Amino acid sequence: MFDFVPFSILDILDILLVATLLYYIYKLLKGTVAINIFIGIAFIFFIWKITQALKMEMLSGILGYLLSGGVIALIIVFQQEIRKFLLMIGTTNFSNKKSFLRQLKFLQTEINSEVETEKIITACNNMSKTKTGALIVIERTNGLDFLINTGDQMNALVNEVILESIFFKNSPLHDGATIIRDNYVVATRVVLPVSDSTKIPARFGLRHRAAIGVTEKTDAVCLLVSEETGEISYIKDGEFVLYTTQDELNEKLKNDLM
Repeated sequence: MFDFVPFSILDILDILLVATLLYYIYKLLKGTVAINIFIGIAFIFFIWKITQALKMEMLSGILGYLLSGGVIALIIVFQQEIRKFLLMIGTTNFSNKKSFLRQLKFLQTEINSEVETEKIITACNNMSKTKTGALIVIERTNGLDFLINTGDQMNALVNEVILESIFFKNSPLHDGATIIRDNYVVATRVVLPVSDSTKIPARFGLRHRAAIGVTEKTDAVCLLVSEETGEISYIKDGEFVLYTTQDELNEKLKNDLM
């Protein structure tokens, strides 16, 4: 019946790969404002293909120009996601299967992390009282192996005593950041990328710039205790997340790790 249409196994594979790609892009963007832009551009592309098939040259030409501008819009809107993806690819050790598979966690829509946030916040609260500086990075879907390799690796279950002892002023491990993955402290004395944003107030020091920097480049979240004021800051996507009580902070952290 469809003998006039050339069709091969490669065409089926091509369709399956495109469908899989679109599915994972949808999963990645679902629940964000950017999904509306993506759906709009996909709809215009679909109409453009129909007008091309029907040889409606004027309309297909207009839609073609719109799509060329849409590509630029996508790059602008998704610049953070593109940067994170390229950073992940550039720092992935493809010879290590476990490391590579861990990097693919960004395709998940749910993080399903079982991090005991109460213990982390309790430790931060205790350090806040003594004005002990601390910087805790909690991994979400983007793998942080490229950062872990800059520090001292360890494998300790998260609890208040461990975190407070790491950041104790006389501890050899207190410099740098501590990374938590799946409720385990996996690295200390980690060197983080520092944000070069000019919007950061001058009163914030290097610790704050590092927390903002790592959350700009990955989807990790950071808890920070100021050594000067004892204030606890929660940073996500390169921005400070406001809260009023410790319970509210715990709730926000839990929601971001779900």
